[in-house]
Parts: sequence; C-alpha cells; structure tokens
Amino acid sequence: MDFKLLDLGRLRPGRLAVPPVFDGPSQVRAYWEALRIGGALPDRAQMDPRGLGGVLDRVFLAERIARGLVQVRIAGSGLAELAGMDLRGLPLSCLFTAEARPQLAETLEAVAQGQALAELDLAMDAGPGQVVARLLLLPLCDGADRRLVLGCLGTNGNLPTGKFRILSRQEERLELPVAPPAPQLVAQPPLRQRPHLTLVHARD
Repeated sequence: MDFKLLDLGRLRPGRLAVPPVFDGPSQVRAYWEALRIGGALPDRAQMDPRGLGGVLDRVFLAERIARGLVQVRIAGSGLAELAGMDLRGLPLSCLFTAEARPQLAETLEAVAQGQALAELDLAMDAGPGQVVARLLLLPLCDGADRRLVLGCLGTNGNLPTGKFRILSRQEERLELPVAPPAPQLVAQPPLRQRPHLTLVHARD
C-alpha cells in the first residue's frame, strides 16, 4: 500500500495538527534579547515602546513584592479588556485559578530573581482544555536592586470570561555574567617622616 503523507493526515486527524501561533511573545523576546549587552539583564531605562510597536496592548510590567508574587505596574489596553478591569496595582495571579497559582508563583520567583525566563501555555478554567493563550515572562532590572518582570500575553482571538489554568510551562535557565570582584584595598605602611633639617651656624 502506497500511502502518501497527506493520506496519513486524513486517516489520523489531529496527529498532524499545527500548534497554535500567538502574536506578541516572540517579538517581545527578540526585543529583550537585543537589549542584553554582554549577556546581562536589560534595564528598564533601556526600554523604548517603539521597539514593541504592534504588541504594546499585550505587554505588562510587574514588580516583585513578595516571594512568588508580582504586582502589575503597567498593562496594555488589551490586557485590561481581557480581565474586564484595570490590572494596575493588582497581582498577576488574579488572572489565574487558585489551583494554578502555586505553579505561577514558583515560575515568577525564578524569573524575578533573574534565574530564568519562562513560557506558559494557558487554557480557560471553563473551556475544553485547549491552549488559548501563551504567557511570556522575562526578567528585567530597574537600577541596582529592584527586579521587574516583563510579560506578554498572546491569545488566539476573543477569550471567554474566566481565569487561566496552566497546561504546560517551560523555563529556560539564564547564565548571567559574573560581576568582577571589587578591588581590595591594600593597607600601605605609614610613611616614614624625614627629620627636619636644622641650620647650624659654625663659629671660628
């Protein structure tokens, strides 16, 4: 029997299904990668909204406020429409079911600490369990001490009202450059003071 590849596809529907493609996350990651000078994490001051043109409505910026918990500081209009409210000032976990929050917290902590970047495939809690969105999470610096999370939520159309479940998550560990050690101050021995010279008049 001489079956062609297309025939096999017809005989076994679903086996050759094309994975969903989500606009936004790939563009945001490419921009983030371009800002990594010497492999270091990008700083918020480097961010230019023009570099995210076309996907800004799906982008958010969140700050770590506790272990595994981030608070949204800036959110695109598309995310507000999806949530049905302004997300600024709210924890990102408000978009997720209670069962999904421990996994989300574990991933957020790794990202906020600059240890990894992550992608989460999401489904709706009331849906059939299909992937309907992809969440990209990237670490970002804000000065020397403050750590932020840059995120992008890509969807494949209008989503029903509800909260997200996590179907799968992928974390990519980051190898950051090691800062050179601070120079050690070597104690210098005290300078030996030269004795003052005294002019002596010799008399015959």
